[in-house]
Amino acid sequence: MKQEIRVTNSEWYVMDCLWEEKRLSLMQMVPLLDERMGWSKSTCATMLRRMTKKNLIGYEENGKTKFFYPKVKKENVVVQETKDFLNRIYNGSVSLMMSSLVHQNRLSDKDIKELQEILDAEKDRLKKEQ
Repeated sequence: MKQEIRVTNSEWYVMDCLWEEKRLSLMQMVPLLDERMGWSKSTCATMLRRMTKKNLIGYEENGKTKFFYPKVKKENVVVQETKDFLNRIYNGSVSLMMSSLVHQNRLSDKDIKELQEILDAEKDRLKKEQ
């Protein structure tokens, strides 16, 4: 059974840095997270420690320096977050979510074309499975 990946809003910023850069030391992360979140070095260190315990990130030691890296793929976290959002807000209904988005935001021709292409590709995939 696949483990659910839970990432808090604060952890998301750390993960985003690591997904972009692949491998960073604490001292490399401090200015990035200070700029994005206004975090101090100690806050960054605390977050890295917590996230290591949660198995979201790992580290390799090079001398006295730890280089942190993501242990979960961004795609997997995005899928889990999307499922959680859909279940929490729309009771799992994709059509209700799409209806809400369409009625609240005027979609451009480009948006409609992209959505139609996604739906057509999924329809083709389902036909092939049958």
